[in-house]
Amino acid sequence: MDILKTFIEELIGFLGVGNAWELLQSGDFSVFTTYDGVVSLIYPIIPLLLILEFILGLVYKKPNTKVYKVNFLIYVCNRFIGRFIALAMVTLIIGWLQPFALFQTKMTWYWFIYGYIVWEFGHFLYHYWGHKVRLFWCLHSTHHAPEQMNLSVTHAHFFLEAPYADAIRTTVCILMGVEPVLLFLIMFIDGTYGAFIHVGENMMKDGKMGFLNKIILTPSHHRVHHARNPLYMDTNFCNLLNIWDKVFGTYQEEQDDLVIEYGITRKMNSGNFFDVYFGEFIALFHDIRKAPGIINKCKYLFMPPGWSHTGEHQTAKLVRGSYLQQQLTKE
Repeated sequence: MDILKTFIEELIGFLGVGNAWELLQSGDFSVFTTYDGVVSLIYPIIPLLLILEFILGLVYKKPNTKVYKVNFLIYVCNRFIGRFIALAMVTLIIGWLQPFALFQTKMTWYWFIYGYIVWEFGHFLYHYWGHKVRLFWCLHSTHHAPEQMNLSVTHAHFFLEAPYADAIRTTVCILMGVEPVLLFLIMFIDGTYGAFIHVGENMMKDGKMGFLNKIILTPSHHRVHHARNPLYMDTNFCNLLNIWDKVFGTYQEEQDDLVIEYGITRKMNSGNFFDVYFGEFIALFHDIRKAPGIINKCKYLFMPPGWSHTGEHQTAKLVRGSYLQQQLTKE
């Protein structure tokens, strides 16, 4: 019975319906007009969409079971480790850095817009470095390993990535004056939308969302980000507001005539939990072991993925640049 009770509690936790159920039991429905009430209603949306997406996959006979299986194992692994470290990291950073903030915002609509732009800048930095620094890529590659896109991919992260990401995003926001209550509101909205943009083609065939594709970052943009096609590599690092991708030249729209190939460029078994979770660390260890001299060994930690001490580099920047040059030559 204890095992069954634990399973039910974990299922309720995954679905995010616990808070809403408690509020319903109170009989005071006016509480759903408060912040906590609204959050309790929004939080279950993504888990329920994930289940619906999986069911539709079975109906369409495109279940992507390998992706769901590995991502479920990653979710279980991270459930008991990563989230507690990330929460502690955010709390510590707020306490340490808030006294050094340039100024202090308030809970108003215009400061909310400011805060979201600042948050997106912090997210861009974390995400960009996650692709451009080999050690950080080892943390982030787990998220890019799935070879199909669906909502379960949002749970595919190495357990130390959340603390690393939140440390950067929280530091930027706190130093730029985003007060904690406003920061947590932005984190909730961004986390919910950040999960949604992983929606797969079983549920949303065209992820461009009409005219919104020109205004915000859509599932189409994020599918591009998860692609290993040379044109798409290392693009669309933002989460909701793609302003910083456009500022720094990493913006790329999906091309209708180019089929997206998901996954990473390293040969791997995307259905193997250990290869997905630890494979990049193992590959980095082998490169460091073979590299001559301490300088080259250190470079493997901090240079972009694909960098080689032999000079035979295969970084995303070089691969994409070569592809674009070939396209210009054809024209």
